[in-house]
Amino acid sequence: MDWNIVADDATIEKTAAALNTNGINTIIVATGQEAKEKSLDLVPKGAEVMAMTSVTLRTIGVTAAIDESGTYNSIRNQLNKLDRNTQNLQMQKLGAAPEYTLGSVHAVTQDGKVIIASNTGSQLPAYAYASPHVIWVVGAQKIVKDLDAGFKRIYEYVLPRESVRLNKQYNITTGSFVSKLLIINREINPKRLTMIIVKESLGF
Repeated sequence: MDWNIVADDATIEKTAAALNTNGINTIIVATGQEAKEKSLDLVPKGAEVMAMTSVTLRTIGVTAAIDESGTYNSIRNQLNKLDRNTQNLQMQKLGAAPEYTLGSVHAVTQDGKVIIASNTGSQLPAYAYASPHVIWVVGAQKIVKDLDAGFKRIYEYVLPRESVRLNKQYNITTGSFVSKLLIINREINPKRLTMIIVKESLGF
């Protein structure tokens, strides 16, 4: 199955309506550039922000805007100043509960459920609960019929590509792993999670 086909407009609208019903505020945009502008508009200047590791955010320029512009209080820049060997707990706390968290997800079901796969789990605390403002930018090729299709997408499509990325970027030849999976069925705080669905293929 081709997991990189952008969903049609009717499916995108259906999925967005389901996400909204499940407490996930959803915005639909046409392009990655629009997604960048919209996501950054949602973050106040000077706010504490963590841009999670994401091919999508890097591709559309959000990661650079957060970490390099000087406009925001970048958590990643703070983490880069700490020593993993001696300050690991401090680093974990910083990354777990940023005021604003930006990232992406790996599959979105048509009935409004969200799946995120992770090897380390570093982004999951913020997504699940700890960050009061989470903004996901999601290419519409990630929309799937149901949870079973979402799991297949992760194992058949996302994982092999993430393994290649790790090998190229960090020379990690063992590949990546789906060590942890987060499924969000609904959000009890309707102002906490925002998903920007892009009518393009972005990320894995």
